[in-house]
Amino acid sequence: MKRRDFLRTSGIAALGISTFPLGWTAAADKKTKILYFTRSAGYEHSVVRRKNGELAHSEKILAELGRQHGFEVVCTKDGTVFDGDLEQYDVIAFYTSGDLCRPNKRKTPPMSPQGKQKLLDAIAAGKGFVGFHSASDSFHSPGPRKENQDPAKRDPYIAMIGGEFITHGRQQKATMRVCSPHFPGTEGLGKSFELLEEWYALKNFAPDLHVILLQETKGMDGAMYQRPPFPSTWARLHNKGRVFYTAMGHREDIWTNPLCQQIILGGLSWAAGNVKANVEPNLDKIAPGASQLGE
Repeated sequence: MKRRDFLRTSGIAALGISTFPLGWTAAADKKTKILYFTRSAGYEHSVVRRKNGELAHSEKILAELGRQHGFEVVCTKDGTVFDGDLEQYDVIAFYTSGDLCRPNKRKTPPMSPQGKQKLLDAIAAGKGFVGFHSASDSFHSPGPRKENQDPAKRDPYIAMIGGEFITHGRQQKATMRVCSPHFPGTEGLGKSFELLEEWYALKNFAPDLHVILLQETKGMDGAMYQRPPFPSTWARLHNKGRVFYTAMGHREDIWTNPLCQQIILGGLSWAAGNVKANVEPNLDKIAPGASQLGE
């Protein structure tokens, strides 16, 4: 499909969202390479579930976006990849769940503890990281789920990604408030937008988050949402690394939604270092009640 035909059929032009390729051509010396890791040690979401040996829904979408915008996507569920050469990747993206160092029902190879540490070291040294949806439901911190942990006791992966999954209610329409309108991928979104999605309740936010999208909780159905607004999409610097996370991505139509694709592309491009953005911490200003949890 030609790019102009894709833009017309996807509705991007109609939404008024920027069609600029978000810096993928900035690194002229080489093509941006992304490792997309979709192993589930807990619940496996339908968008990362492979059938008949084919790539999963989100893997196909991300690979297609790569073909359209000129970046390479390598998809794997093999945790031993982290014992190998990570230098070849500009960004490591996770759509995962559970303790990824443990075996799972699907018998995909787990990460080793050394591989987990190698991942964290690579990000701290400057590698980009992008987490989708249940990436925050991976490597949980010890202790009760419905409590905030002492920052010193949080799992180092949770400390890196910047927030942790607690639970979720029924799928429903909810509002995302755009708090960083100049972050790559937020152009044309306006002050807020509404989507039908499985919305996560989150906790254990890193104090240095740059909040991009805020979960509006007023009017939401479910005890877990009876709390002040809290971050749902953010960016942060992890030592020299760039970390981007969005809680969106449960439903198949989120991955085909041009608005969501634009947000994904912006996060990936920033994490790769292809575009610059001001990610000054704004959590206290944007979401001062974020640490207050629902029932």
